[in-house]
Amino acid sequence: MRRITAISCALAFVVGVSPAIAGECANPNALGTSRTLVIDSGAHPRLGAMQYSETLPLGPHEVVLTFDDGPLPPYTTRILDILKSECVKATYFLVGSMAQHAPELVRRIHQEGHTIGTHSLRHPLPFDRMPLAQAEQEIDGGITAVGAVLSDPAALAPFFRFPGLGRTSAAENYLASRSLVTWSVDIVADDWFRQITANEIARRAIQRIEARGQGMLLLHDIHPATALALPTILKELKARGYRIVHVVPSGLGRPATVTDPQQWVMRSGRARPTAEATSPSVSPRQAMPSQAPRAKAPIGRGQSAQAETATPACNSFGLIAAVLAFGCQNSTGHQLSLTPNRPAS
Repeated sequence: MRRITAISCALAFVVGVSPAIAGECANPNALGTSRTLVIDSGAHPRLGAMQYSETLPLGPHEVVLTFDDGPLPPYTTRILDILKSECVKATYFLVGSMAQHAPELVRRIHQEGHTIGTHSLRHPLPFDRMPLAQAEQEIDGGITAVGAVLSDPAALAPFFRFPGLGRTSAAENYLASRSLVTWSVDIVADDWFRQITANEIARRAIQRIEARGQGMLLLHDIHPATALALPTILKELKARGYRIVHVVPSGLGRPATVTDPQQWVMRSGRARPTAEATSPSVSPRQAMPSQAPRAKAPIGRGQSAQAETATPACNSFGLIAAVLAFGCQNSTGHQLSLTPNRPAS
């Protein structure tokens, strides 16, 4: 097993990625961030094996963590705490209206060295059925909202992910015209499904990563079950010899990482998820509340039945108004909290 010490967390600082200092990474047993991948947004406008022919040029056993839909306390807060304790850097795709309601979390994400992209202004669904003019307003509005919170244009990466992965050629072309990289995804853990458990999220994430051997993982930092699952995911990645890669855009004084063009291309011989590993996965756009299946994984030690089995009523895309109320409730109407149900690290 490869042990990555706190020194590895200095990589992002050395290349000028993060305002956070390496000394903050004090856990000698942390999973860590093994390297920083700098990409040219003009050279690779669309990434992600689920929808595109190109994806990030990762090596064997390399994983990129991404989080959509936030920020939302207390779940984004808990996830940031977990990432910091493990010296792991991730890429966040923030919703503009959510950023406006939790600006302190947006600034914390930046200060702790994570990459920040955008995910529209209000996360409307279905995104791929709206007129182009409306899609442009959502794209631009999200960038403006998050950028205003950060007060630093350089702090916002030119990365965008469609809400529900609802792409259109016209919207993709608009993003490319603005030199924005469209991110899809390689691997999902279905953490937006209603009533999916933390155990099941972790199981699906690890099983699908193992099936591919590498890739970018999609998670959502607005769900309590995701926050509960994350320590297990990171622990399993470390135990199985996986390494975390932090992705940042190229810029002045930060040239793109040298890669071979073939490293970006999906190869037919690359490992694919098995039928069991992918079932019953569907895209975030398809997994609306009425379609989301129940998971049947056992409750893990140290997690209560309530926190483990109940996903919040606002645990579906498009219900931004409910999320902004900061009051996600389970199916029995009880308020969910991470405080008494934190899993063992």
